[in-house]
Amino acid sequence: MTPESSPFSPGRPVPIEFFVGRRAEIERLRGMVRGSGQGRFAVGFVSGERGIGKSSLAAFVSHLAELDNDAVGCHVLLGGIQGLQEMLLRTFDRLLKQSIDRPWHEQVRQFFGDRIRKVGLFGVTLELNLQEGDLPIMEHDFVPSIQRLTERLQEHKKSLLLILDDINGLASSDHFANWLKSTVDEIAISDRKTRLCMIVVGLEDRRQELISRQPSLARVFDPIEIAPWSDEEVLEFYQGAFDKGRASVSDECLQLMIEYTGGLPVLAHEIGDAVWRTALGPNIAYEEAVEGIADAAEVIGRKLLEPRIFKAVRGERYRSILRKLADRQGNRFKRVEILEDLAGNDRKVLDNFLRRMKNLGVLETVPEIRGGYRFPNRLYALYFFMEAQRRLD
Repeated sequence: MTPESSPFSPGRPVPIEFFVGRRAEIERLRGMVRGSGQGRFAVGFVSGERGIGKSSLAAFVSHLAELDNDAVGCHVLLGGIQGLQEMLLRTFDRLLKQSIDRPWHEQVRQFFGDRIRKVGLFGVTLELNLQEGDLPIMEHDFVPSIQRLTERLQEHKKSLLLILDDINGLASSDHFANWLKSTVDEIAISDRKTRLCMIVVGLEDRRQELISRQPSLARVFDPIEIAPWSDEEVLEFYQGAFDKGRASVSDECLQLMIEYTGGLPVLAHEIGDAVWRTALGPNIAYEEAVEGIADAAEVIGRKLLEPRIFKAVRGERYRSILRKLADRQGNRFKRVEILEDLAGNDRKVLDNFLRRMKNLGVLETVPEIRGGYRFPNRLYALYFFMEAQRRLD
């Protein structure tokens, strides 16, 4: 079937109509948004493994906030941003652009005043036109600025939901960590209500890194950790997607796809899209599903693994080791268990393999288990499984 007709969206946050599960997490975040409408400021931290659907959850909550909770949602993607002022510039610029077709656009325009200009080659849009010295002012006057903005928005919405997504670069910044703590303190002592809900999105390691730079943030963040989908949720996702594409998939095909998905939405989209592109017609055969999964392994390796990891895993000398790891289909294993299943030269390269994967961050030791190893990210374990099976086919 044609790629352009695929109902899957690999590499992008899941469309609202395909959102599955996460009910408890959604309700917690919606409660924070509702509280912000009453002047209760909160900072949530959404964490989880790579590919678990953090950005999709944030986008879905932002959609619900505007639809049901009477809030303005501003979802800011901060990939590559390392400095606080650059983060603030992107945040306010995103707020301006997201408001263009909204009823509260005029209030946002008034808030920025003469710091807006029209740009665009294929259509007119707006962007901030800041003067020298504006960024330091934005940094130091963030709280009163947000308070003034939310007061302007009261005609349309009760509060502002600010989502700071992908903070990898900012997590290593003392400046950002201290600014965030100061912002919380300033709001706490202010005599004006701050109708703001802030949600930070990132890996758990990034939250811990921020806390190590500013320990007081440990009590500031309200952590929301996203778990992998259950098999039932993966099934719901696949059935909904294929139904939307008017394609039929047998239970046998679905169970195979569920096994390789491992609860990770990022893999569900890649596998579903690969199976879709492999199928010759709307009635998807088991052999087409198998071929699609094998194709997905190649795509996932190139897109989601660092090049040096991808190259190391694809080496022929490690083929047997990969197969033995795949047989266990888990996140943990013992060196001795793998060694017992290997023979000849494969036994000789095992320690080299383990050492290399550990240096690359693909494996880490388990202190409480002698000779124990684990995958720090479920994505790595599932890719090893898929790659081993691809080579067998």
